[in-house]
This record gives sequence, structure tokens and C-alpha cells, in this order.
Amino acid sequence: MFIERPLFFLPWLFPKAWWRKDKNRKVVYLTFDDGPVPEITPVILKMLDEFQIKATFFCVGDNVRKHPEVFQQVIKQGHRVGNHTFNHIKGFSWSVEAYLENVEKAASLINSDLIRPPHGQLSQKLYRALNERYQVVMWDVITRDYNQALQPERILKNVKKYVRNGSIVVFHDSLKAKQNVLTVLPDAIRFLQQQGYQFKTL
Repeated sequence: MFIERPLFFLPWLFPKAWWRKDKNRKVVYLTFDDGPVPEITPVILKMLDEFQIKATFFCVGDNVRKHPEVFQQVIKQGHRVGNHTFNHIKGFSWSVEAYLENVEKAASLINSDLIRPPHGQLSQKLYRALNERYQVVMWDVITRDYNQALQPERILKNVKKYVRNGSIVVFHDSLKAKQNVLTVLPDAIRFLQQQGYQFKTL
């Protein structure tokens, strides 16, 4: 649980960040990190289109640079995009100044006021700096689809167990997550629809 859902005190440390929204409504916000990747992102887009669902994609700037056509496909299909830094960097390993430079490099390719810090690594100083320009988006549920040691059944179980009203849910459109996310996503969407959830972008 400490992995799938953030520790209880973290939203208190970063109160302006979005962790969960619409707590009184049966709404879910699907988000995808680390793309765009041509081997997986278009498949996810097709799945979402089949379910008539829009999601939010937090994109790595260097992947946008390498695969601009896939990035444009995300936008053309009506999904929201956010900044996930240019090189998927860890906030605890970089100075605030260098981190912000990396973010702005990504911003030159990704037109968005949303940012999700990779790995959730965020110091108070960095948090305050990012808040001056961006809406920081964290999460309520991480599916752990990136963990190749986990079977898809376990990933789906995480969704069923932890999603609640207003959950911001993290999947990944990355090669590491490919097998799990492509297997789990349709079943997860069907389950949430059966539970009466609606899907929104951030």
C-alpha cells in the first residue's frame, strides 16, 4: 500500500499539488507517464478511443523530440498532455536550477501548464519553484505496471483495490510497462465502468 498509494503526510507537504480530485464524485483521471513511445502509445490511444475515454499523458521531452508524430497523435485525439521533464530526471539528484532548465527544455516541445515530477521526487524548494509556473500533478494510485516482476493479474488487483472517487491513476506508456499495461488497461476500464466511474482529463 505504501507504493500503490502515497504516504498520508505527502499531500500535507505539497498541498497545492493535485493528488486526488472530485472526492465526492465517481470520477477517475487516467494518466500515462514516460511516453510517447511508438511501440506502445498508439496502441493505448486506440484502446482509449474504443472506450471513448480521454486521458492525460505526461510526456518526456526527449521522447517528444524523437517521436513528434506520436505526440501529435495524442493531441489530435483530444487527450491532455503534461511535462515530465526532458530526460525523466530525479529531483533529488539535481540542483533546483538544473532541474528547472531541464523542465523548460521539455516545455519548448510540450505546451502545458501541468507537470509531474518523475519518480515523485520533489523537494520543498523545487516544489515552490515549479508552482510559480506549473500545476504540479502527483497521484492517488500507482498501478505499478512498470514492474515486470508483477503479473498483470496483480496490476489489475491494484486498480480494483485502491481506486476511489477522484483518483488520479498512473499507468505508463513505456516499453518497460508494455506487457502489463496493454493487458490490464481494457479490463481496468471495464471494471471501473461497471463500478459507475466516469473518466476525465486533468
